[in-house]
Amino acid sequence: MRIIPVILLLCCVMVFSCGDDKSSGSETESVENTNQNAKITAKTIESIDYKDYALSPESEKILVSWEKYQELAMQIKYLKKADFSFFNGDKELLKKFIEEFKSQIPEEVKTNPTVSRIAIIETALLKLNENLTIDNIDRKDKILGIRDVFVAFSNLNFQINKKLERDFYDKIQPE
Repeated sequence: MRIIPVILLLCCVMVFSCGDDKSSGSETESVENTNQNAKITAKTIESIDYKDYALSPESEKILVSWEKYQELAMQIKYLKKADFSFFNGDKELLKKFIEEFKSQIPEEVKTNPTVSRIAIIETALLKLNENLTIDNIDRKDKILGIRDVFVAFSNLNFQINKKLERDFYDKIQPE
């Protein structure tokens, strides 16, 4: 008689322990979700919040001859469309581009604040290159790196506009 309750207990334990293996299914789903979340899309980049300053028409006229600035502006437009080819390429090519970028600054905008903004862009570009080329960097860090490049370039535009506006108002003579 004592055997019947023991057998019933063992049967209940086996019935409750047997069943769908949900834990392995959820692990596969979480790995798939992580892989999907790791990809940064244009929509993700579009949702990045920052103040984007455009160049004034006067600034555009002066910067039209600065080839490396125009190239960087084009690459940032590509970055906004999730094209990382320029930013995750060879680090030496990026350093060479930055050196040429710094050496070709037009004299009209070459001031200490502008040069410091260019140094910040250099840092942001190199940091983004590292974030995009190293595999174990979190998606959030990559997005922050992209945001840093956008903010640095926008601040450079703001500084250039500010410099040229100040020069314009300094030329105005009181009557």
